[in-house]
Amino acid sequence: MISHHVKVHPSKVPLPKTGQLAWKLAGIATDNAPIFPEVAEMVVNRVIDNAAVAIAAINREPVANARTQALAHPRAKGATLFGLPSEQRFECEWAAWANGVAVRELDMHDTFLAADYSHPGDNIPPLLAVAQQCGCTGAQLLRGVVVAYEIQMDLVRAICLHEHKKDHIAHLCPSAATGIGAMLGLDTDTIYQAVQQAVHVGFSTRQSRKGGISSWKAYAPAHAGKLAIEAVDRAMRGEKSPSPIYEGEDSVIAWMLGGKDASYDVPLPAPGEPCRAILDSYTKEHSAEYQAQAWIDLAFRLRGNIPDLKSIREVTIYTSHHTHAVIGSGANDPQKYDPRASRETLDHSLMFIFAAALHTGFWHHIKSYAPEVAQHSDVVALWQKIKTVEDKEWTRRYHSTNPDEKAFGGRVEIIFNDGRKLVDEIAVADAHPLGARPFARANYLRKFQTLTEDLISREEGERFIKAAQRLGELKANEPGTLNVVLLPGQLTCAARDKRGIF
Repeated sequence: MISHHVKVHPSKVPLPKTGQLAWKLAGIATDNAPIFPEVAEMVVNRVIDNAAVAIAAINREPVANARTQALAHPRAKGATLFGLPSEQRFECEWAAWANGVAVRELDMHDTFLAADYSHPGDNIPPLLAVAQQCGCTGAQLLRGVVVAYEIQMDLVRAICLHEHKKDHIAHLCPSAATGIGAMLGLDTDTIYQAVQQAVHVGFSTRQSRKGGISSWKAYAPAHAGKLAIEAVDRAMRGEKSPSPIYEGEDSVIAWMLGGKDASYDVPLPAPGEPCRAILDSYTKEHSAEYQAQAWIDLAFRLRGNIPDLKSIREVTIYTSHHTHAVIGSGANDPQKYDPRASRETLDHSLMFIFAAALHTGFWHHIKSYAPEVAQHSDVVALWQKIKTVEDKEWTRRYHSTNPDEKAFGGRVEIIFNDGRKLVDEIAVADAHPLGARPFARANYLRKFQTLTEDLISREEGERFIKAAQRLGELKANEPGTLNVVLLPGQLTCAARDKRGIF
C-alpha cells in the first residue's frame, strides 16, 4: 500500500490532476491488478448477503415506496428489481435506488469501521444494476465490486466524516463511481471526472442518523448509488467536473472536513497490487447497528447468570467513544430511551438493544423491534437503568490499525439490588473474523435461507445461490440471473401507483 498525503492547495498554486486524490482513485480502477481467489469468494458471500437482507425487507414500507418509484421507469433492456420477475426491467439508476433501499433497510449487511463508518455492500446494488443494463459479464462485475470496496474502505481508513457531522455516504458515492468505471473498462480520465462529480454531490449531514431517525437512513446510501451512476453517465458523455474536488481552495476538505490547514494520509494499493480490502470487512449476524453486534452476543452469554432481570439496579457499559456517542447515552438523544421510537432509532440505541437481548434471549429482524418487546414493561424498566461511558482503552482499540486488537465491544458492569456485581467484556461479535463463530460460506447460506423463508420457493433460492456462486464465470448479460423472485402473492406494491409525481 502507498500512503497519499492529501491537503488543500490554493488556487494560485495549481495542483496537477495526476497529483490529485481523485486521479489516484481512478488509477486503482484502471490498474487491472489480479484478483485473489479469497477476494472473489468474499464478493460472492456479499452478493448472497445483500440478497438475503433485501428480500427480508422487501415488503417494509420504505422499500415498497422506493420500488413504486422505480416501477415508473421501465426499460426493455434495463436492470431487475428484487422480488419481481427478471423479465421485468427498469432504468438502472432507479433499479439501484430501489434495490439499494432494500439492502440497507434492515441494517443487517456488511460493515467496516475505522476513521469513519461504512457499509461497503451498499456499492453492490448500483454496480449490479449497471452490469445488467450494459450487458456486462460476471468477471466485469466482480472486478467492479472489488475496486469499489477498496476505494470506500481506504477512504474510511483515512478520512473521518462524522467528526464534521457529515454522513458516511460521502465516501460511498465516489467508490461506487470508481467501481462502475472499473467494471465498464473506462479510461482513467473519464473515471477521474466521474469521481469528482460524485464527491461533489455526495456530501450530506449526519442528521439522517441523529435524533428521530427516519427511513432516510436506508434511502441515503441508495441515493448515493443513484448519484454515482448519473455521474459516470455524464463523464462518459464528456462532461467535466469541479477540480480538484478534494484539494481545491473551496473543496470538500477546505469547507466540509478539516479546513484549509487539514491534511489526510490515504492508503491505496500500489500499481499492480491486488485490491483486498473486502477481506477486512465483516457482516452482521443480527439486525442492528454493527457496534451493537457484540453486545447482543454478550447479553445472550450473561442471561444464564441473571435469573431475575428485576434484581438489576443499574447497568454501565464501558465502550469506545464512537459507540458511546453514536448509539449510546453519549448521543444525548432522548429518543434512544423512548419505547415508541422508530425502528431506525431503536436499532441505534445500545441501551434498548442490550435490554431487549437480555430479556428475550434472541434477536430477530422483526420480532425484536415489535411493540411487544420495545414496550414490554420489563424491557422498558431495565432499559432506563442502562447507560454508556467512554473508556479510553476501548476507544484506542476501536481505532487500532492492528486487526488483532481492533475491537468494537467493551466491558459491562451490572450492579444488583443487593450490591452484588457482575462484570464481563467482549471485544468483537461472535460472527467477526476474530470472533467465537466467524462467518463462512455456510453461515451466509444459512442467513439467506432464514431471511427468505416463506417468501421464495426452494427452487428459486437454489437457482439464485447457484448463479451467485458462479459469479466470475457468468457470461455477458447473465448478471441478470442475480435477482431473487418472490412467490406469487408475496410482494406488495408490485405495480405503479399514482401517489407521487412519477
